[in-house]
Amino acid sequence: MAQHRDQPFDADGAQGAYGGQNAGGETGSPPSASPAPGTPAESPAESPVSGAELRSAPRFALLIRAAKLIVDGREYLCILRDASATGVKIRLFTPIPKHSRLAIELGNGDRHDARLVWTTHDHAGLQFLEEVDVQRLINERGGAHPRRQVRLRVVLDAVLHAGGESTHVRFHDISQQGACIECEKWLAMNELVRLDTGVMPSLYAKVRWRDHPRYGLVFEQTFKLDELARISAPLQLSQALTEAARQSGQAPGAPPQTGRGRDTPLL
Repeated sequence: MAQHRDQPFDADGAQGAYGGQNAGGETGSPPSASPAPGTPAESPAESPVSGAELRSAPRFALLIRAAKLIVDGREYLCILRDASATGVKIRLFTPIPKHSRLAIELGNGDRHDARLVWTTHDHAGLQFLEEVDVQRLINERGGAHPRRQVRLRVVLDAVLHAGGESTHVRFHDISQQGACIECEKWLAMNELVRLDTGVMPSLYAKVRWRDHPRYGLVFEQTFKLDELARISAPLQLSQALTEAARQSGQAPGAPPQTGRGRDTPLL
C-alpha cells in the first residue's frame, strides 16, 4: 500500500485554552534602536568582561521572540529580548546547566554558536562566536525553512488512545501547538486521539499529517510558551543525566565508583 504524507501544519496564529505564543502575558514593541549593551541594567558589574566589544554594535529591542537555546545538543525554550550583531539577551525559563557548547536557534532554522557572558535567575547575555546579520535575526527571513513555531526535540514516551485501543508511542518533537510522534498503529487523517505522558495533563489532538509510522498532531488546546518550557526542561535535564551515566558505565542515580569495592581481591 502506497504511503503518503500530507502537508505538515504550521498554525502560528492558532489560539487555545492554554493561550498563544506570549510567555506569561508579556508584550513587546517593534524593533527600535536601544542603548542597552546587553548587560543587565540592574547588575552591570556581574559581567566578567569589560563589555567594550559587546557595546561596539547597536542594539535593537525585539518583539518577544521565541527561540531555542541549545546546550550540548539539548534544546530549551527561551525568549530573545534584544540583540546586536555580536550578542543577544535572552529570558530563561530554567537555569543554564554546566556545558561545553551553546547555540541559539531561531524559528527559521538559523543557528548561531555563542558563549555565556553573564546570567541572572531568569535572563542571560550571550556573545556570538561570529557576527550575525542582525536584521535577518530580527526578521527571521531565509533560513532552512520558513519561520514557524519553535519545535523542541524531546525523548518522551506516551500511551495513545484512539478507536477504543491503546498503544505505545514516542514523541520526536513538540511545540506549543502540536507534536510529531512515532506510532505503530495506523491512524486516520483528522482522527481525534488522547495522549497520556505522565508528565503533563492528558493531551487531545487531531492527526494533521502522516508518513507511517510518523504522524503530525495538532493539539486541541495549545500551550503557553512558559508552560511548555517548564514541562520540557526537566525532560532534557533527565535525558542528559541518563546519557552521562550511560557513558560512565553507571546506572542513573547510582553512587559514583570511588575505589576498590569490598569484594575486590587484593592484587
